[in-house]
Amino acid sequence: MTAGVPSANSLSLADFFIGETADPLTPPEGFSEWRRATTWATSIYEPALLGAPEPRCRLKVEGREHSVINLTSYNYLGLARHPHVIAAIQEAVALYGSGACGSPMLSGKSDLHFELETRLSEFLGREATLLFNSGFSGAMGCLAGLLRRGDAVFADAGAHVSLVDGAQLSRAKVEAFAHNDLVALDAALGRTPAHRKLVVVEGIYSMEGDTADLPGVCTIAERHGASVVVDEAHSTLACGTRGRGMCEAQAVEERVGLYYGTFSKAFAAIGGFASGRAETIDYLRCYAHSYGFSCALPPAPVAGLLAAHTIAAREPARRQQLADNAAYFRTRLRELGLDTGQSVSHVVPIIIGGSAVRLYECGHALLRRGLFLAPIDYPAVAQDRIRFRASITAAHSRADLDEALDIIRDVLVLGKREPR
Repeated sequence: MTAGVPSANSLSLADFFIGETADPLTPPEGFSEWRRATTWATSIYEPALLGAPEPRCRLKVEGREHSVINLTSYNYLGLARHPHVIAAIQEAVALYGSGACGSPMLSGKSDLHFELETRLSEFLGREATLLFNSGFSGAMGCLAGLLRRGDAVFADAGAHVSLVDGAQLSRAKVEAFAHNDLVALDAALGRTPAHRKLVVVEGIYSMEGDTADLPGVCTIAERHGASVVVDEAHSTLACGTRGRGMCEAQAVEERVGLYYGTFSKAFAAIGGFASGRAETIDYLRCYAHSYGFSCALPPAPVAGLLAAHTIAAREPARRQQLADNAAYFRTRLRELGLDTGQSVSHVVPIIIGGSAVRLYECGHALLRRGLFLAPIDYPAVAQDRIRFRASITAAHSRADLDEALDIIRDVLVLGKREPR
């Protein structure tokens, strides 16, 4: 870097969000130079997996192959390569072909889509369900479809960006309240002049691994005449006696107006869904643009989703194994003196704070030792809360977790490094 220009290590994505270039297709000044200067550090992102997202897998980073213990996958119940799921997908490909090739409103829905919608409605105890081809687009489409200018939406500060984007797209007034702060939510609802109000929270927060106080949220929302949407992306199939998520676990199912979930986590596939009253879902069918103006999910993964749900329903031990593995891993990390925040779930942050340089040096050191952990840098999280995020699954063996913990101890606690 030239004199007077900040070093690459002192910059982040937050510094290049707004640019002054004449052409919107040209990134802000300094962005490309910064990307080149940080290539080695950030090369740990977007690795090429050389197989399924299983507890032990191979991946390629900068042309080098690594055999790793994988603590980055959302394959929470270990269903990504279950033989019954694979067989269902293969049979559906042979019958239905490779893609839906049409909007669900026109020609994209097969009988499998209708079967999955019915199955999910019965599973969740809801009147109707709508399928989306992406978890992100579904969450965004739901809020953009339901809210209008003059409405007010109150989103937990930890809510996923897809929910925030959807709320902003709707042109409603969007207010973020401090994470899990019910006093702040109550105050925000109390001062809004809006007639139509919506509160948006998550069952399990994807960066912190903690849960919303859903009874408290519902009580405050009800007092102010607001409806509640819960994003159960990380908790569907994984939590609750029957796998119905944190709404079930915290006994608020009847108090939550819209249940949103994804298929990319415990279902081990792709897509998203919304479940609620029939009139709500029918309205979204017409006004959630990411549903009506986007191609439907291919039938083959829908067949896999049906199979995955059947397996999860008949094998509740998978949920218990997931909970046991997560509790063991969190306890051992804390015994090592590491900060796991308020996590009570299978999403486990390892907060190191401080310099991003250390984050990436440790990330590469972990990789060289055979452990793949996701680095989470600012502005995704606060600068003093940068971290690694571990995703624990039911398929991890105790040997997998113990070996991972040994590597974490050596790199993050004892500071052992190997040269690049």
